Amino acid sequence: NRTNEVVTLLTGETCFAFFANITKAKCAKVVRAVLDIVCSCSPDELEMQAGVCRNIVDWCRVEKRSFLRQRVEAKLAAVLVQQDKYGEALALVDNLLAELKKLDDKQLLVETHLIESKIHHGLRNLPKSKAALTASRTNANAIYVAPALQSQIDLMSGVLHTEEKDYDTAHSYFLEAFEQLDQMDDREKALPCLKYMMLCKILDGLNKALGLSKKGVPGARSYKTDVDISGMITGRQGVKYAGPAVDAMSAIATAASTRSLKEYEAYPHELNEDLLIRHHLGTLREQLLESNLIRIIEPYSCVEISHVAHLMEMDLPAVEKKLSQMILDGKFRGILDQGKGQLVVYEEEDVDKAMEGGLKVIENMDSVVTSLFGRSQALRSMMI
Repeated sequence: NRTNEVVTLLTGETCFAFFANITKAKCAKVVRAVLDIVCSCSPDELEMQAGVCRNIVDWCRVEKRSFLRQRVEAKLAAVLVQQDKYGEALALVDNLLAELKKLDDKQLLVETHLIESKIHHGLRNLPKSKAALTASRTNANAIYVAPALQSQIDLMSGVLHTEEKDYDTAHSYFLEAFEQLDQMDDREKALPCLKYMMLCKILDGLNKALGLSKKGVPGARSYKTDVDISGMITGRQGVKYAGPAVDAMSAIATAASTRSLKEYEAYPHELNEDLLIRHHLGTLREQLLESNLIRIIEPYSCVEISHVAHLMEMDLPAVEKKLSQMILDGKFRGILDQGKGQLVVYEEEDVDKAMEGGLKVIENMDSVVTSLFGRSQALRSMMI
């Protein structure tokens, strides 16, 4: 709890004479080492870490120590990402990248582009996130990259492939990052990689089952082997990383195989603290809910909503809201008769291809007439 005194020790009068008699490179090494120690001693106190970084950056500006300032700003941006302050972090990274590109500092460019990729991913801007990661990889190819940094690049690559629903490629990247971190015995950073590997296996298996539903088999049951992650959690590495996080993913795998929605609420903290897992499991839960509802209402032309809610073991208002949303989205044809508390399901009608063809012809004629009108207006203006 004496972090301010440590900062004062570094940037105040106490160490001024010492720093004045050593090279700037050695001074930067000492300050960064102390900063890393302070951050490692209090990994959860992000506000304190950000404050320490800002104080050191201000001192660097006064002392004109650009080399150290740039590295501490990169550290500050990483802390801001952990705090979910993406706007402030992005502004800081943009200014830092403009400086680094002039200096062509490859090592720091790799780290900064990686942070930029994480920021854009947090903002759900996937194209820019992918572009920043590509820039980081390009700079990394020109220099030696430490295993710890390489594992973070592989981890981010896996995250972006997961967002693109390419689960096989994402799993291979997560496995690569996990093996590197496991060899370094960095359990804290290796555990998320293991969780993401389990997530990819679950999503891949369930997506195959839900894909069957879209082809005309509503509520197709996924097989246990599709989401079997026992091989990951029973081996030596699984036992080593056993804990609430792994138990939470195992519960999700069980829920996926049994198509049960109750298991999703069993581990709220472990599943909601991670951005990637929270986003994908939230989407997956909605897809699973829709699939289960379609499976229940398929045999009926008219069914009481309370009966559907009872079978789903959900509250009646939540089921009503979801059914109305599915009707509006065109997932099935029907109406909600709230006066009688019933759901009326209509038969799927064959698409009238003649009408579709006619509408297409009218649309094409409209575009042609609009184009001709534009050209005639241009000719008229030239003649005048």
